[in-house]
Amino acid sequence: MAQKQPAIVVCFVRACWFVPGLRAKMEPMPAIDAAIGLLTCPVCADALTREHRQLRCGRGHSFDIARQGYVNLLRGPAPANADTAEMVAARERFLSAGYYQPIREAVCSACEPGGRLAEVGVGPGYYLGAAVAATHPPAHLGLDISVAAARRAARRMMACAVADTWQTLPIGSGSLDRLLCIFAPRNPPEFARVLATGGQVVVVAPRPQHLAQLRARLGLLNVEDDKLARLDASFAAAGLELVSRQELTFDIDLDAAATADLVGMGPNAFHDGARDFPRALTTTVAVAISSYESD
Repeated sequence: MAQKQPAIVVCFVRACWFVPGLRAKMEPMPAIDAAIGLLTCPVCADALTREHRQLRCGRGHSFDIARQGYVNLLRGPAPANADTAEMVAARERFLSAGYYQPIREAVCSACEPGGRLAEVGVGPGYYLGAAVAATHPPAHLGLDISVAAARRAARRMMACAVADTWQTLPIGSGSLDRLLCIFAPRNPPEFARVLATGGQVVVVAPRPQHLAQLRARLGLLNVEDDKLARLDASFAAAGLELVSRQELTFDIDLDAAATADLVGMGPNAFHDGARDFPRALTTTVAVAISSYESD
């Protein structure tokens, strides 16, 4: 009988994974478990804990963790202007090709090492993933209003939640040390609330000459001349002081496929029909990487 025991044990362990509910008890979710201390219930703002494949608060509100590893904390359906799966795929193709690599490097350089880190408008996780690798935060979190974006970012083994930047963020007050907002909607009062004293917001915003050649060729909207001034004013009103700014300018050479992805990954994807994209185009990338600090 002693010789048969190992076989019996092996069979039992393998069978455990097929018992309903048992796998959930055994499955580790290190990214989500580390980020739970940052999250709050979007209904009542209580703290959340994980029970199997759900996040729950003390008042009984629960939120399922999707098979892909993200959790939906929206209080209603996603708005019609949330990025579609096609837009997210276009963004991932474009970013993975390295066109915005200098921006990613500048963002990582602007981030102080360590500290709890989140990104609003995380998209496919291109910037947050690099910042996590560079700064080694004890906990990180990606937020996006698009389910497709949260699903894609979660595949990078990041803690991700679907949430609306324009509403109260499902993050506890003073819970973050670093917050990234890269070509994404900004909510300075909420950013100030979730940051600890001395916390940092890194914002990437386009300058007037950003993609000027592409905009002129395709008739896209221009960037306002006073965009940075208005940005600074809105953050100052929320108690977030500008402490540093880097202006980054470089050219990129695009073929028709890359141009289609660049246009298709942003808001123009909702407004523009079929286009005849140029077979080759050189355009200027011009952005400002601004760092604001909470007082």
